[in-house]
Amino acid sequence: MTAPTIDLLFRPFAFGATTLRNRIVMAPMTRRRSPEGVPGPDVAPYYRRRAEGGVGLIISEGTYIDHPAASAYPNVPNFFGAASLAGWSQVLAAVRQAGAKMIPQLWHVGAIRQCGMEPDATVPGYGPCAQIADGTTLVKAITEADMDDIAQSYGRGARTAQDLGFDGVAVHAAHGYLIDQFFWDVTNRRADGHAGSIENRCRFAVQVIRTIRRAVGPGFPIVFRFSQWKMNDYDARIANTPEELGIILRALAKAGADIFDVSARRFWLPAFAGSDLSLAAWARRLSGKPVIAVGSVGLDQPHQSKVYRRPDNVDAKVTDIGTVIERMSQGDFDLVAVARAILADSQWVEKIRRDAFGEIKPFTHAAMMAYE
Repeated sequence: MTAPTIDLLFRPFAFGATTLRNRIVMAPMTRRRSPEGVPGPDVAPYYRRRAEGGVGLIISEGTYIDHPAASAYPNVPNFFGAASLAGWSQVLAAVRQAGAKMIPQLWHVGAIRQCGMEPDATVPGYGPCAQIADGTTLVKAITEADMDDIAQSYGRGARTAQDLGFDGVAVHAAHGYLIDQFFWDVTNRRADGHAGSIENRCRFAVQVIRTIRRAVGPGFPIVFRFSQWKMNDYDARIANTPEELGIILRALAKAGADIFDVSARRFWLPAFAGSDLSLAAWARRLSGKPVIAVGSVGLDQPHQSKVYRRPDNVDAKVTDIGTVIERMSQGDFDLVAVARAILADSQWVEKIRRDAFGEIKPFTHAAMMAYE
């Protein structure tokens, strides 16, 4: 049997009404270059460089939906308002001119938000419940009416993406933010039908996806990002078994999710005891949907949440992508997302296509902060 080659990564992929030129995705990464929620003048060139470097699909950094409690961090872009949307139209045009496709990632931070945060300091964070398992008070407990409002905000964001000409939409439901807070039993201690069982804990996510699907109609790709790990807990789990994961993913697929973006700190590691399958491989088997794998692609060190705050111990050396090719050839996933490696070197895709690994720039704290 012939060994798989890098050509696997450069096969086209059908994506809704369009076709991606290859299987390599630029993963969403928060960059904080959008004062007052408006993409700054260097945002379009930043994305264009990655498109010129050969990436097939770009998933934007997280963009806030139009719910008043969606935000927590300064200089993160909005996906609403005339000025912000004009900025995103410029970004999309730049990416398209360079031959790539693009989708925005819609984001609500949930209980991460605290009173005093911009843009309205009087708005508290919203979470599944006011307290977590250890009794720590968090934020405003979301009501059923709040869930409806937030789901509608996601729907409006998705329809806006469609109207602006984006190629699909992504939903950020990973890393401990709002939707993920419902999945995780540590942050979801509600006493109603949205807590307890796996089925209950995924009801809000299902509501969001259904609302988006109604807003955009059939055929417009919905990418759903999920993870086990959280920004403040790398060992957290929303599903302890493949059976539990399957309940979540099948419900979301039925609601209208087309592709699962599976965020792991190391994409190849086994997800559950008794099997060598990664989380991405399990997601593909259990959902029957295409899957994006992400996590330390092309680098020897996993992501560290302290990367913005401290420059020490976050650097990572370049590695080959033999494991990526092997796992894709086995059918573990359909696309692979590259984050820090493509942040450090905008020409990463072209360099691996030419087998020029010696030319790839390593990831460093300085490279991340440079916004090149």
